[in-house]
Amino acid sequence: MANLVSVERASLALGTAQVLDAVSLGLAGGDRIGVVGRNGGGKTTLLRVLAGVRAPDSGRVARASGLTTGVLAQDDALDPDATVREAVLGDRPEHVWASDPRIRDVLDGLLGGVDARGVGGLDARIGPLSGGERRRAALAALLVERPDVLLLDEPTNHLDVEGVAWLAEHLVTRYSSPSNAVLAITHDRWFLDAIATATWEVESGAVNAFDGGYAAYVLAKAERTRMAAVTAERRDNLLRKELAWLRRGAPARTSKPKFRIDAANALIADEPPPRDDVELVGFATSRLGKDVIDLHDASIALGDRVLLDRVTWQLAPGERIGIVGVNGAGKSTLLRALAGEVPLAGGKRKVGVTVRIAFLTQEVRELDAWADRRVIEAVEAVRSSIRLGRKEISASQLAQRLGFTGARQQTRVGDLSGGERRRLQLTRLLMDEPNVLLLDEPTNDLDIETLTSLEDVLDGWAGTLLVVSHDRYLLERVCDRQVALLGDGRIRDLPGGVDQYLQLRAASPALGQRPPVPAAASGATLGAVAGGSASTTATGPAASAADQREARKVMARVEKQLSRLAEREQRLHDGMAAAATDHQRVLELNRELREVVDEREALELEWLEAAEVVS
Repeated sequence: MANLVSVERASLALGTAQVLDAVSLGLAGGDRIGVVGRNGGGKTTLLRVLAGVRAPDSGRVARASGLTTGVLAQDDALDPDATVREAVLGDRPEHVWASDPRIRDVLDGLLGGVDARGVGGLDARIGPLSGGERRRAALAALLVERPDVLLLDEPTNHLDVEGVAWLAEHLVTRYSSPSNAVLAITHDRWFLDAIATATWEVESGAVNAFDGGYAAYVLAKAERTRMAAVTAERRDNLLRKELAWLRRGAPARTSKPKFRIDAANALIADEPPPRDDVELVGFATSRLGKDVIDLHDASIALGDRVLLDRVTWQLAPGERIGIVGVNGAGKSTLLRALAGEVPLAGGKRKVGVTVRIAFLTQEVRELDAWADRRVIEAVEAVRSSIRLGRKEISASQLAQRLGFTGARQQTRVGDLSGGERRRLQLTRLLMDEPNVLLLDEPTNDLDIETLTSLEDVLDGWAGTLLVVSHDRYLLERVCDRQVALLGDGRIRDLPGGVDQYLQLRAASPALGQRPPVPAAASGATLGAVAGGSASTTATGPAASAADQREARKVMARVEKQLSRLAEREQRLHDGMAAAATDHQRVLELNRELREVVDEREALELEWLEAAEVVS
């Protein structure tokens, strides 16, 4: 396809930083490009150059004749005095937009939440809307206009899991065509995989192109890294030879041919500088007893709204739970209640003696007090040193390993980018060695590289972890179990994960929009099931306490059996690999494996039936 936008050897500097360095690329019809890279690396600048908002210092940007471009910036420019109808639909008559299924799909997918929260729907004024609602309106306006080139800067910000899934489906099935193109800067790896036909990585002034979405990008990046390692090893071998020759002494250097010295100097000059890597290291974790945080018959209210209604929930040591739900259902409030920051409207909260809680909120408010102080001072205020494994390192060494190198440690906290502030906040929390982590939208403002480093830390986290996030890649990556808040005062266990949540919402879209019932009208109870996981009463008559106890016993028994089966299944796979040349033995092992698989499926069905009783 012909390029809609072409960039030829474009260079652009911001201050002393070379953001784009002789970049050449094209955006063609049918392209859906995901843009990744470090915070501050030039992603938004590239988007502005493509949009024609920012001219490069040198080079050329060409656009097809009559091309229309739509840009979703991180800050919207909506008129606060306009209504949502005026901002999104312009002067289109109602019979025009109401009869267009594409426009109705946009309104249903992005603006249904505005109407459900009772702020007036399409007739609401833009001014009083929250930041998330304004962003949804700005995105809806772009999709209704359907420009030839759609440039999106972090489009999934403020969207819940359901909204992200809807946007991905809309861009792929309704927006995409051979005559238009989409480019999206995003750190949402699930979204990137769902929409992207190619991925551009902005790094060190260059734009590297990879075919496919995030998974393909990771594979290609790993292969490029492997090839670079081979090249580096060859370079190192040559360097050692040349330097060894040069070190034989001054007489040798003066008596040998000059080209040998020139060759060594060329090799040294070709050695790339060390990269400023972000390294979130493994911190020690305080010992956690068997009691963590328990909610007994707890109710949580926000004004006249009952967010949770007589819920019982027992968190287990080492449990890793992801929390999803509709906006306004009370996910953040639940975390604050668990942290003790929000009082319960009823019931009790019990905290174990050894529990040390760290709470990452959506806003970095605790850093406001450090706005005029240096990064190193904010780190040293928690601890001057920390033990990592068997080695004790200073706060300055730790800050350097976490990406705050050299002069960056002397930077004012108030001058840090959003991603750097988030990284500093995480560093300060982890340095205090908590054993219970409550993370509220931890992916906000973090680039993919920092996200993968954070996930690496959480992989080895020995404490209890609760994560509220719309990033389903993160939830599925670091959490063992998901629960949902659907706005009906209960917590629902999701054995099927995020996919089950989306199925529940699709089957009953009004479920998350009903106002919570008064506390006196419902006796919904969240029982602690095997491993301390959460579950709630399902629609219909609640099971008796005895039935629920029996169901929990069944679930615990089944989980042990499944664990043993998993070990047996692995042994069979290993045996088949070892006996690959013995056809008869492989057939015998394969028959045993089929029996194990059948037994596992039966046990999983038994577990689900018991879970239905508990829920």
